[in-house]
Amino acid sequence: MLTSRREDPLRPADLGRALRWVAAHTRPVAELADPAVLRPLLDSLTVRLDGRPAAPSVVSRRRKILNAVAEYAVERKLLDANPILELRWTPPRTVQAVDRRRVANPVQARTLLLAVRGQRRSGPRLVAFFGCLYFAALRPEEAVALAKPSLALPLEGWGALHVERAEPYAGREWTDSGDARDRRQLKQRARGEVRTVPCPPELTALLHWHVGEFGTAPDGRLFAGERNHGELPKLTIVRAWQRARREVFTPEVAATTLAATPYDLRHACVSTWLNGGVPPAQVAEWAGHSVEILHKIYAKCLDGGEQLWHQRIQAALGHLPD
Repeated sequence: MLTSRREDPLRPADLGRALRWVAAHTRPVAELADPAVLRPLLDSLTVRLDGRPAAPSVVSRRRKILNAVAEYAVERKLLDANPILELRWTPPRTVQAVDRRRVANPVQARTLLLAVRGQRRSGPRLVAFFGCLYFAALRPEEAVALAKPSLALPLEGWGALHVERAEPYAGREWTDSGDARDRRQLKQRARGEVRTVPCPPELTALLHWHVGEFGTAPDGRLFAGERNHGELPKLTIVRAWQRARREVFTPEVAATTLAATPYDLRHACVSTWLNGGVPPAQVAEWAGHSVEILHKIYAKCLDGGEQLWHQRIQAALGHLPD
């Protein structure tokens, strides 16, 4: 609301109540200069609403937003200097690396996809969606946004997916469009930038089958909800995956973190590429990571290294393998 109209007697009553609530529940920005105020505020950026640690990328983004607020306050002469730059504060260390126990092997992944395909009624519509996560390492929000013009597929064999945008779930209350999903550029990329990912023959066949069986949504998207070709509901995805895990795994295995979420299919794909000998720089480009982040996240998912070190230590100790 315009500052000049805040005291307008003709303003809507609900806006007046909102302004009074904001005035009662916020503090002057000048108080950021007090370390006793700023430090707890920075600490609060590192946790989620449920109290669990926030992802490092989320903490970084929140801190950048707060820093922009402080810089604007300096510009408006509400602060003499940006206090965030002067405060000695570092975010708490959080675990970035993927737990190897979450990564499904090829047999497990394919068995889960078959279980999804056998579900009625939405399962057949979702199997290619999950296939994009496992065979092409797409993020769920990227697979949701995948459209037919983005496919460069031969009738069979290797093709390519041109990933152009992402549609993360936000909830209808939090998007400008009123849709449950927001429309954004690819993560860590400029608006309009495209990432090309190889499409292996198995996924090529799966995508051809999906388009032949279900067609596309009116806007060209491959994966849509069953009702009136609407957007693909997040709850439908989660329920189908949970049901597949219960069908495929024993209760003991289902209680573990193995392939606990659809996102773990992406982890499995990237791990497969790395263990298959694809250079990390190429894997990082396909997955939409920097090489540095790739090594941090997937360092524990590489096969063979631990056994090699065991053999060398054994040799150094004078105990050669039989």
